[in-house]
Amino acid sequence: MRDLAKRVAEVASFPIMLKRREMWKRHNRLERVRPMILVFPEGSWRELLPQSVLCCDEKRARHIEWELRRRIYHQEYIHDDMVIEKVWVVNKTVNTSGWGLELKHIPSDSLTGAWGFDPVIKKPSDLKKLKFPQVEYDEKNSKDNVLEAQELFGAILDVTLKGISHISFHLMYLYCQLRGLEQIMWDMYDEPNMLHEAMTFLEEGHRQLIQQYIDLNLLSLNNDETYHSSGGVGYSTELPKSDFDPQRIRTCDMWASAEAQEMAQVSPEAHAEFILPYERRLLEPFGLNGYGCCEALTNKLDDVFTIPNLRRISISPWADVDKCAEKLRGNYIFSWKPRPMDLVANFDPEKVGEYIKHTLDVTKDCVIEMILKDTHTCENRPKRFTQWTDIAQDLVSNY
Repeated sequence: MRDLAKRVAEVASFPIMLKRREMWKRHNRLERVRPMILVFPEGSWRELLPQSVLCCDEKRARHIEWELRRRIYHQEYIHDDMVIEKVWVVNKTVNTSGWGLELKHIPSDSLTGAWGFDPVIKKPSDLKKLKFPQVEYDEKNSKDNVLEAQELFGAILDVTLKGISHISFHLMYLYCQLRGLEQIMWDMYDEPNMLHEAMTFLEEGHRQLIQQYIDLNLLSLNNDETYHSSGGVGYSTELPKSDFDPQRIRTCDMWASAEAQEMAQVSPEAHAEFILPYERRLLEPFGLNGYGCCEALTNKLDDVFTIPNLRRISISPWADVDKCAEKLRGNYIFSWKPRPMDLVANFDPEKVGEYIKHTLDVTKDCVIEMILKDTHTCENRPKRFTQWTDIAQDLVSNY
């Protein structure tokens, strides 16, 4: 483990890491440096770095070993703009109670198949069964984990204790699991008051969650390599605010985000009525915000622009990049999600290049980042990630 940690520290000391860090800071303050690239293999990691390569036996040790190997693998084989830091983050042990009802799913017969909805809210009166979550901080366990990491890594990696640093609101994701996706679509017509009542409750519940984080002093800065929104990283010169107290982080010192990808197919009017107002109020206290995930926001952008302190907008594989580029210009980060299907079936480097080049051509006036994610498989051909990233890097050098 220490040998792996030494290799991570060595990679983190490469001059390219300093350059990338500074590029991300400029990019995140809306300077056009060049199109930035990040790759998140997600489900494909089981093919790129399978459990069979691990040497450790104990569960926690295997987790640590895998994470160290992941950073090394990323630098060696995925040639994007990821910054490898000489840091080992220990997350504070924060326990949160549920929402009063146990979520139920219909499992898939396939190991990687999709589960189905099994709603537990069947009628308006069931909303009364919901409860606001309560937060508890286990300080002793957190300190013990820090001591363990310090003993393991010594002076090799900088062990850092962090609280809640990734803030992202997924109200519709939660309510769809409680109510069922199809039923929510019907509710927009048949039970609009019930839907508004549910969203009001979830908004207040999330507001209370954030307040509990503040009261327990659990918030941590995310102006670093912390993942932001549905892709991107938080490096920033604008956060925290100039008057911040390092011992007590506020919401205005942080990035946050929200999305409603389950509602991809509803009209802009329905999105503006049933979803966005609740998300907008939750995002308002934060210093910088992101919005969107896999939903196509092409026809909803004017409403999305009303979110306070908005900086990063997800442009999904189903969005019209031409129209979105005209809308965003250089006013927001154009967080483009290229289609992950190009990494399966017949991988065609020429078509991949043409596809990326089209988006780069139409976003010349934008601050654009390419975030390749949702790659659930590469069909056991890890080199495709290297090929895709190399194609993208060759192209962005011309923009």
